[in-house]
Amino acid sequence: MTTFQFLVRLITFRPLLYTANALAWTIIYLIPIVPGLITQQFFDSLTGEDTLKIGTWGIIALLLAAALARVVMIYVGCITDVQFRFRVAMILRRNLLGHVLKQPGARAIPVSPGEAISYFRDDVDQTEEAVSWSVDVFGLTCFAVVSSYILLKIDVQMTLLVFVPLVLVVTIAQLATSRLQKYRAASRESTARVTGAISEMFSNVQAIQVAGAEDRVIDRFRRFNDDRRKTMLKDKLLGEALDAVFTNSVNLGIGLILLLAGTKMRGGSFTVGDFSLFVYYLTFVTQVISNVGKFMTYFKQMSVALERMLELLQGASARILTMKGTLLLRKGSRAAAESSNSAPYREPLQSLEVSGLTYRFPDTGRGIEDVRLRLAGGSFTVVTGAIGSGKTTLVRTLLGLLPKEEGTITWNGKPVEDPGTFFTPVNSAYSAQIPRLYSDTLRNNILLGHRDDEGALERAVHDSVMEYDIAHLQQGLETVVGPRGVKLSGGQMQRAAAARMLVREAELYVFDDVSSALDVETESKLWERLFESRGSATCLVVSHRRAALAHADHIIVMKDGRIETEGTVDQLLAKSETFQELWYGDERTKDGSPREA
Repeated sequence: MTTFQFLVRLITFRPLLYTANALAWTIIYLIPIVPGLITQQFFDSLTGEDTLKIGTWGIIALLLAAALARVVMIYVGCITDVQFRFRVAMILRRNLLGHVLKQPGARAIPVSPGEAISYFRDDVDQTEEAVSWSVDVFGLTCFAVVSSYILLKIDVQMTLLVFVPLVLVVTIAQLATSRLQKYRAASRESTARVTGAISEMFSNVQAIQVAGAEDRVIDRFRRFNDDRRKTMLKDKLLGEALDAVFTNSVNLGIGLILLLAGTKMRGGSFTVGDFSLFVYYLTFVTQVISNVGKFMTYFKQMSVALERMLELLQGASARILTMKGTLLLRKGSRAAAESSNSAPYREPLQSLEVSGLTYRFPDTGRGIEDVRLRLAGGSFTVVTGAIGSGKTTLVRTLLGLLPKEEGTITWNGKPVEDPGTFFTPVNSAYSAQIPRLYSDTLRNNILLGHRDDEGALERAVHDSVMEYDIAHLQQGLETVVGPRGVKLSGGQMQRAAAARMLVREAELYVFDDVSSALDVETESKLWERLFESRGSATCLVVSHRRAALAHADHIIVMKDGRIETEGTVDQLLAKSETFQELWYGDERTKDGSPREA
């Protein structure tokens, strides 16, 4: 998609609103035609050459009426422009975010979170600016056509001198295109590095303090800031230089008109009113030249913004950016949309089968290969194995958080075409290996927008063994946990993540090493309560802990990305050396046999 095609698709996103906006601003730019003609008649009336014959007060009344009409239209134009600009920005951000959320977790964004923020903020703003200025160019072009017609009827030679600077500006803008794009791309990249560095510092405060690396981190951040200052200064200087050329090139035309006007007036072919009309229109011709130049600048900068936004699409069609959809902007529109959509169909899980599931990480080539397994409805299955054996990769690929390269997944015998969309509540709920909490209240971190229907939050807190912890927090569920949950212990963070999963009713619950930071007693309570309250649910658990393994109906042992063996605890203790090592751990004697209890 070219930049021009991108612009056209954004313009036609809301065609009626854009047309209303363009019409409003066209009228705003055309209204000065009338005061110019009235001013011409006023000065001609001083020499008795006017044609209106309405007197001085009549001319003043017309000028006031024209000024009032322009004020009213500017008010209308501001409303239409803000409405259209806001919708363009929102649809771009929504489509970008929607695409990111549909991507597998490992490929969600190809850049750091801080850099991605600059894409959503700066590049969308730049695009919005260019689309908005297209309206001004259309209105000013209409003004240029009408005013040129009027001025050509008066004097062809002087009219051409007025618009020669416009040609000059267009030429200069074209010559500056490549350098303008280069500076804009560099300033965006340096800004992204700064925001990325800020994100990294806030995410790793503890690691920086422990390593005593404050000075080195600050020096690195200072270098990024210096680079950003230099690149943005170049970008700003070039933009301001072009603006200065756009604004001041018309002075050449004004000087030529002043030189020629005296000669023509002495010859009788040019009246005082004609002179005033030329001078009056020149004020707006300056605006025409300046704004056309600005639009060309914004248009070139939008091409840089488009390239950067396409990076987030990671090879997907650029049309995703301009997909039409409903924006829920009015109060109550979200609730109405939710009520109009039927609840997702919940099909009770009888069997989940995986065949030939394969995924390899691009950088290392490691992953899982040809995994085959079956989960029966209501079963408690544990995936275990040594570190790096592929346990987490298996569940993430199954859930669509990593893009499977091969393999099929069936739910009750029906193929699952898009795991990332299918394995969400009400079909499945997931608790990740590393809890992700926000700097918000514990309540909001657990619910994450979910409704607390019929005591669902209270049950989830109980099932995740958090009631004691919450009772001892200063503000209970209203306690703000801080960035990434830093105010909670590792075990509390894991159980908060488990509560977030359990508050959502689902057929399949997937726990990824959710009890690794728990003590034996708390972990035992977690599994016991889970069985008591959700006995009919199917559980897939990644763990090497005895408490989880002891509750398992079926255990899958992973090694080097493949299923090495599977069975019950007793079966695996009898035949699997890998499982024996996991079960007994450091309780083995020197000769390798398990110690007697």
